[in-house]
Amino acid sequence: MAHFGFPIETIIIFFAAIGLSVFMDLFAHRKTTEITVRDASLWSGFWISLAVAFYGYLWFRFDKHWADLYLAGVALEKSLSVDNLIVFMAIFASFGIKGALQHRILYWGIIGALVFRAIFVAAGTGLFMLAPWVGFVFAAIVAWSGWKMLKSGGDDEEITDYAEHWSVKMTEKVMPIFPRLHAERFFVTRAIVKDLAKSDPTIKLAKDSAVFATPAFLCLMAIETSDVMFAFDSVPAVIAVTQEPLLVYAAMIFAVLGLRSLYFVLAALTKYLVHLEKAVICLLFFIAFKLTLQSGEHVFGWDFIHISANTSLLIVLGTLAAGIVASFAWPEKDKAPEAAKAEREPEDVA
Repeated sequence: MAHFGFPIETIIIFFAAIGLSVFMDLFAHRKTTEITVRDASLWSGFWISLAVAFYGYLWFRFDKHWADLYLAGVALEKSLSVDNLIVFMAIFASFGIKGALQHRILYWGIIGALVFRAIFVAAGTGLFMLAPWVGFVFAAIVAWSGWKMLKSGGDDEEITDYAEHWSVKMTEKVMPIFPRLHAERFFVTRAIVKDLAKSDPTIKLAKDSAVFATPAFLCLMAIETSDVMFAFDSVPAVIAVTQEPLLVYAAMIFAVLGLRSLYFVLAALTKYLVHLEKAVICLLFFIAFKLTLQSGEHVFGWDFIHISANTSLLIVLGTLAAGIVASFAWPEKDKAPEAAKAEREPEDVA
């Protein structure tokens, strides 16, 4: 057949597999426990296996030609979206959000990814005329995130009061914000806010409302925005591989789901590999540089440097590998004995 089209059977199988798998993942991580490297690796492997299983279904049910186009789209989207992992890490660091709440935010963000990817595929390449100008803005945001992480010096202190946080200051004039995290909720009611304000007089609200958004929701919006920004780059590339909308959409969704699970492997490793965060900061500046070059190439015709998708992927993987090797070669000295000694010194003097 000349076109793959929209087989009802394939649509039902695709959305059933995605829906059931996302539900299983969310149910498995419903408790607020730390996500381990082992757990993250197993789920990452699960999503890769599911993508390969769909490839097998397309091959045996239709034709190897369509299956190969889908698999090429998955591989391309995955390689182009690796930058997302680094930016996700910067966003969570900015909000001081860790552990299970990261999982909740990323996987509720899947809904946004499903919707926006569908819009982008339906629009074809026409939507991407704005991409170069959007790229300049996003490059500045990514560079700023890298600078903030560099200034923090690896400080892992959790944020309790978000009243002065940049996200709250930007949004509290247009929507009511409760400047605290509360039980992993994206929204809290007026009754809950009043009860919390009674126990903590320092809580100040810019306006009254029946419902308030929490910093977790603002972080979710930041994640979704970054996902959309990267889609401006990756979606046209996948469409160039195949113009079959269903195959393009399936390739992007399976790639995005696999990458979001892979994020937790990277995030968990940063706790054990002391120099990996430095590699992430370097990559943020690289991503900002690459976005600026790409936008400048389209807007101003810059042609002095061109960073291909393969080169970018090699730089990202190489930098992460360097961070891992450096962590083993030059492990950070344990500060615990020094801290214990400092605690004992007053007693010894006394």
